[in-house]
Amino acid sequence: MNAPLLELDGICFRPGGRTVLDRVDFTWGEASICALIGPNGAGKTVTLRIAHGLLQPDAGRVRFEGRAPPRDDTAFEGQALVFQHPSLFRGSVLDNLMLARHAAGLPEKTLREEALAMLERVGLSALVRAPALKLSGGERQRLAIARAWLTGPRLLMLDEPTASLDPAARESIESLIREIAASGCHVLMTSHNLGQVARLADEVLFLTAGRLLERSRASDFFRAPRTGEAQRFLQGELPWQPQLTPAS
Repeated sequence: MNAPLLELDGICFRPGGRTVLDRVDFTWGEASICALIGPNGAGKTVTLRIAHGLLQPDAGRVRFEGRAPPRDDTAFEGQALVFQHPSLFRGSVLDNLMLARHAAGLPEKTLREEALAMLERVGLSALVRAPALKLSGGERQRLAIARAWLTGPRLLMLDEPTASLDPAARESIESLIREIAASGCHVLMTSHNLGQVARLADEVLFLTAGRLLERSRASDFFRAPRTGEAQRFLQGELPWQPQLTPAS
């Protein structure tokens, strides 16, 4: 029997004694696109980092395709994570994609052909020689997602992939996410854009105060959330919590 794609079992994360995640349980293997939503400070980005193997939980366990995280704090093989503000390498757009696959040990000609094909696929072929650090916000995000997709992940995690982008750039990224999911790669994403979640997600996870309160099909969540917290969140009554500096 095949193991689930991703399992989070009783995950707790308490840096400095402050509870960020509190017994989060999640087993996933079916929905193509799953959206992790909730108010600011709910623990969404931390959940992605733990699921990727970049953070170690204080309690609980993570399994990806039945495997435990690597012991050296590196990410799971078969996953890719694109941060809200992705870091790009110096050099051209093409250089960034070729470097992403350099560890595969392929001939440079093959790396170049793969990179050019991916740039065509994501609509960046006209920028192949452009400096990556000079791209617009939407172009940078498409390049970062393309770079992750090129590695052939079975699970792609995206942290607020369209934050601060204009409507045209957002639409382009959403179209790319649909294409990635249609290719057979599972997508786990965070987003504060509920319209985007409704358009893209098959399944929704609602997280607040470090606790996973609801999990349901996206259509069911938006039509009839089961908890008062989720109802208030959808109505805009759960404000983002500011990060307060303790008084000295």
